[in-house]
Amino acid sequence: MSGPGRLKATTLILFGATGDLAARMLLPSLFGLELDGLLPDTLQVLGTARSDGTDDSFRDRARSAIREHVPGATIDEAVLERFLARLHYLPLDVTDAAGFQRLRQAARDDGGEIAIFLSTAPSLFKATIDNLEAAGLAGSRVRLALEKPLGTDLASSREINDAVALAFAEEQTFRIDHYLGKETVQNLLALRFANVLFEPLWNANFIDHVQITVAETIGLEGRGDYYDGAGALRDMVQNHMLQLLALVAMEPPASFGATAIRDEKVKVLRSLRPIDTRTVESHAVTGQYAAGAVLGQPVPAYADELGRASATETFVALKAHVDNWRWAGVPFYLRSGKRLPERRTEIVIQFRPVPHSMFASRGAQTSPNRLIIAIQPEENIALELMAKMPGLDRNGIRLREVPLDIRLSDAFADTRRRIAYERLLLDLIEGDPTLFVRRDEVEAQWQWIDGVRAAWTAAGVHPRPYGAGNWGPPAAIALTERAGVSWND
Repeated sequence: MSGPGRLKATTLILFGATGDLAARMLLPSLFGLELDGLLPDTLQVLGTARSDGTDDSFRDRARSAIREHVPGATIDEAVLERFLARLHYLPLDVTDAAGFQRLRQAARDDGGEIAIFLSTAPSLFKATIDNLEAAGLAGSRVRLALEKPLGTDLASSREINDAVALAFAEEQTFRIDHYLGKETVQNLLALRFANVLFEPLWNANFIDHVQITVAETIGLEGRGDYYDGAGALRDMVQNHMLQLLALVAMEPPASFGATAIRDEKVKVLRSLRPIDTRTVESHAVTGQYAAGAVLGQPVPAYADELGRASATETFVALKAHVDNWRWAGVPFYLRSGKRLPERRTEIVIQFRPVPHSMFASRGAQTSPNRLIIAIQPEENIALELMAKMPGLDRNGIRLREVPLDIRLSDAFADTRRRIAYERLLLDLIEGDPTLFVRRDEVEAQWQWIDGVRAAWTAAGVHPRPYGAGNWGPPAAIALTERAGVSWND
């Protein structure tokens, strides 16, 4: 549903329209929306980038991207041609003010709203926004979506946000974290707040700890310059992982609305206990992959792949605490890295053990219940329960963990699986900011991350080597095992 009082956009302007993100995600997502009849009839998509091109060449590029990234069975040729007819292209150098006047003329001036998706280097944000405003592409009927990275620390993030705020009000600004568009992430809210089973147990009285893992098997993938300037902490933890933590830990919002949900998330982010020089050695581990093998294939070390020596971390593991009533004493273990054994994003809610086992006298052991929320590559929710194994129990009762799986692909087999950007692009077009990140959230995330990085510097912490294909350096295992916890490997 559209945001309060908002009209659907009649023009969507895509900056960076010839880039990798547009080819892999944006154009296939827009086609998916077309396929389901969700795009407004009057919507035109206006692509722009520095490279030369025409409407026809852009449509050819889009056709190739859709054929490559959309399953063939879902491509309806008539729908594809209808979608391609929406596409237009205008070459543009974002530092050229005159080009923005041409962009303004190309944008349909029918009184409808304009949505802009800005996917450019952060160094170009200010020039782009200044030229948008000068050309009349700002104001109350224009909304702006910003793709990460939004800065490299709190100071640079504020600089970007200040530049945006000069032309776009906060309610017109849509900061993207594509994880929030994933169905399983949204299902986390439904799991918690639409089922009386979980919320009474969702606190320190019943939960022992929480694990959040974002593991990648890939290395630099041609992103060496960007990644080496960011590292795992800023590339993954600052945005995706802290957003997941906030959704797990937040209080029940009063309504499913942008303000209510984001108010509760920012409370969690502001309650994160700082990791400082006193705790950095025991609460943070950083690593960089050496040569090894991933999925049976040999891969080079990070420095060899990058082409130079580097002190950038490709792995990070953290022990975080949310200092409030609900989560007092409950550790949140976060880990993310490249060249790990498998691609996996998941949240593990580890419940406390039963206070007394009536089965112990009969030789049976119980294990604490776990809720595993798998986000990728497969979307799944599994609750691990204790059950009695069949038998006459003459040699004692035997208990075993039994998973109750809710595989979204099975439970909703009649529903097409969507790319995360489909939801986000549709919400941008319709003006609904619920699944976008507010400025105070971004800055609370950066404040905590900056504290970790400052503690690393002050304590002289450097990335420890780990062989590609392993779950990070051994210190990551020690981080949890000191508390009697094991990672869910």
